[in-house]
Amino acid sequence: MNLLTNYVYKLRPNKTQELKMSNWVDMLRSHFNWCLNDRITQYSQQFIQGNYCDIRTQGEACPLTSCVSKNGATGEPWKIGKTDKEGKVKNPRRNPGDIQITALPELKAARPWFAGIDSTVLQQNIKRLDTAYKNFFEGRGFPKFKNRSNFTSFTFVMGVKIQGSKIYLPKLGWMRFYNSRPIPNGFTVKACTVRKRQNGWYVSVRIEDKSVPDYTTKSLKDVVKVIGCDLGLTKLVHLSDGTQIQNPKFSTTKKAKRTLKIRQRRVSRKTKGSKNRKKAAKKLGFFHQKISDKRQAYHWKVANKIVFRNVDAIALEDLNILGMMRRCRVSAIAYILARPEKVV
Repeated sequence: MNLLTNYVYKLRPNKTQELKMSNWVDMLRSHFNWCLNDRITQYSQQFIQGNYCDIRTQGEACPLTSCVSKNGATGEPWKIGKTDKEGKVKNPRRNPGDIQITALPELKAARPWFAGIDSTVLQQNIKRLDTAYKNFFEGRGFPKFKNRSNFTSFTFVMGVKIQGSKIYLPKLGWMRFYNSRPIPNGFTVKACTVRKRQNGWYVSVRIEDKSVPDYTTKSLKDVVKVIGCDLGLTKLVHLSDGTQIQNPKFSTTKKAKRTLKIRQRRVSRKTKGSKNRKKAAKKLGFFHQKISDKRQAYHWKVANKIVFRNVDAIALEDLNILGMMRRCRVSAIAYILARPEKVV
């Protein structure tokens, strides 16, 4: 059994590294949007437009496969792979992610500035789009184009080294970080994700320990004490033993709502595109990050309290809380019918 966990540290890059990482995020965002647009265009040409005229060759073209379908692809959908005993190629069809990864050298030749980005980072950027399509086929929303607010990270999977309070990132060099949590002995670095937040850059290091023994689950006969957890609407968690864990609601307190209102008003009053507007927006972002950190710390505290109870098993209920809240809302028509005397 392999034990995987993530440690998050705050980076201390110099000005050159910070500028380089910001440029990487901008280029990777444009690359992600270009790949998504390429798949949408391919789907539109095949299933909506049919045959089309290629602008470069000025000839009629017909796409062979769809990139949106599970087994579709763009570009060259067939590849020469390993053959079986009968001489047939095993799994000759490629998925769109493999084809777009194969086309990365052409991208670097056409746009040389992409050559400054590590190749594994570009590959993980395409796999990020593959994950979005996988979620779409499982019933979630369709992949969306990214902007500066929702695309702030990139991932390394090779070449990462850690020595003391320094970390080596390919094509970025050695970088200092706040070593607030030393990596235990026996763990090896598998990958890391660099993320930009309001107060600086952070790195999430994925570490693995292969020497952890396999965990054997208990049979139902051995399970004696069980505690059930139910996510509440007014409370955060209801436990089966009658314990109720409060929900602080850090963003809806009187002080937080007033602070958010003031800072949002300061942003809206500044001229669009001005430096003062950017400063005000940065202060607003700091406050949102502070609320997010408080909420995350409280969730870890509650989870730690539940896990370390003297029980054999923890039972969780999978409910659609958002759907339940929508059903509980009282419509205006129902309110008028129920309380006609309140309507003027």
